[in-house]
Amino acid sequence: MELRVVTDQPWTVAADVLAIPVAPDPAFDGPLGELDRRSGGELRALASFGELTGARFSTALAAAGDLPAARLLAVGTGPLAELDREAVVRIGATAERRLGGRSVRTLAIWLGDLATALEGGAAAVAELLARGVVEGSFDPAGIYRAAPEASPPALDALILVAPGADTTALAAAAARGVVIGEGVNLTRRLANRAANDVTPEVLADEARAIAAAHGLEVDVIDEKRAAELGMGMFLAVGRGSSNPPRMIVLRSGGEGAKDALGRHLALVGKGVCFDSGGISIKPAERMEEMKMDKTGACTVLAAVATVARLAPGTPLLAVAPAVENMPGPHSTRPGDVVTALNGKTVDILNTDAEGRLILGDAMTYAERLGATHVVDVATLTGAVARAFGHLVTGGFGSPQAWYDDVAAAATRAGERLWQLPLVEEYWAEMESWYADMANIGSSPDGGLIRSALFLRRFVTVPWVHLDIAGTATFRKAVPWAPQGATGVSTATLVELALAGAR
Repeated sequence: MELRVVTDQPWTVAADVLAIPVAPDPAFDGPLGELDRRSGGELRALASFGELTGARFSTALAAAGDLPAARLLAVGTGPLAELDREAVVRIGATAERRLGGRSVRTLAIWLGDLATALEGGAAAVAELLARGVVEGSFDPAGIYRAAPEASPPALDALILVAPGADTTALAAAAARGVVIGEGVNLTRRLANRAANDVTPEVLADEARAIAAAHGLEVDVIDEKRAAELGMGMFLAVGRGSSNPPRMIVLRSGGEGAKDALGRHLALVGKGVCFDSGGISIKPAERMEEMKMDKTGACTVLAAVATVARLAPGTPLLAVAPAVENMPGPHSTRPGDVVTALNGKTVDILNTDAEGRLILGDAMTYAERLGATHVVDVATLTGAVARAFGHLVTGGFGSPQAWYDDVAAAATRAGERLWQLPLVEEYWAEMESWYADMANIGSSPDGGLIRSALFLRRFVTVPWVHLDIAGTATFRKAVPWAPQGATGVSTATLVELALAGAR
């Protein structure tokens, strides 16, 4: 897709579609009034009819009249005083998705009042809109079959219209947004693929391909080597499947290298390629969604690939423990005791609390590889979805300064993150007669917090845990995204890593 920034007025730009941001109760004066006049009053008529409201992510297609664009697309911004970075990304995605099934090769987007309403100005808006258009182009229906007629259009050109702007700065910002959007889509593509398509070994092959494409180091630890290393928790989860586990490691920047902030940052992602629950088997309803339990691993692999494109050589580590959690003759049983890589013993009371087990060994291994700061990403608990729904990711971390760094990266990425407390008093319910700890508590109350307390036992450096069980997947389409994987947290991890780029 060609990306262009033009400083012309929007009514002089030729395109198949010109997208126009419109706030509630629009006043048809200034540039918006000129667009309406040249369209033959079409925009004003749609507003009078109630078709053009300015409500956030609402859309209205209009005839273009004498304008050089073939069609106009009004996209509601909602109140401009409430505009944030997340909304701008989704405005771009909404514009692209609204054109699904239409014959559109060139899309122009006028920045309009967005450039003055958002902190960061026109450059920030250009980056976020371009990223949104790329994310809006993703259609998981095309993974296993020919793309349906309603798929978003494959654009030949995206034109950002910013009268009076610095085209060099905006073009660079927009190009950055495109790369991040493509990284988000890589996460979504991997996460959406079926469990019979993406086994742990296939996910390792995807990591090898990423490494070859971007000049990264890759190491894939098989089950024999994992046993020699002592990864007892990791191996316990994968024992029931005929598809053996793989501990996947991607590295940028060389062993021991530090970024500009003095960090060797490690991104650790849960990669359960299918989660039946094991012996503690899940209910049949919606079990097909458990192919998405690998999303954390997909996220960290895509984030490292994206950072390598934007800032090659930035020191960065990704560790993705990939397993299938299946019932079988060799499955771990409730009550089995295993020894973790860090030497702690764990009484596995519930085999469906498996993500924390593989993450624990992965984080220990990341530290052995030199990690000074760790962020883990996982579809870990149903409790986080019940607490926050599908739009807010739950976060834990210590020390607070490191959590604040991750939260700031999430803000730059336009992603919602809410911190939860690490209440140490709840740990008493994780005690076991037989081992140093159990993998679940004696009560369901506070289980979300105890899951994070469990993870903290396996990391000694600054650490943040992002539970994306609610936000990783949409069960139904929304104006800015289809059903399926969302790619959440990919952009956050990219922003976090790029903060240390030289």
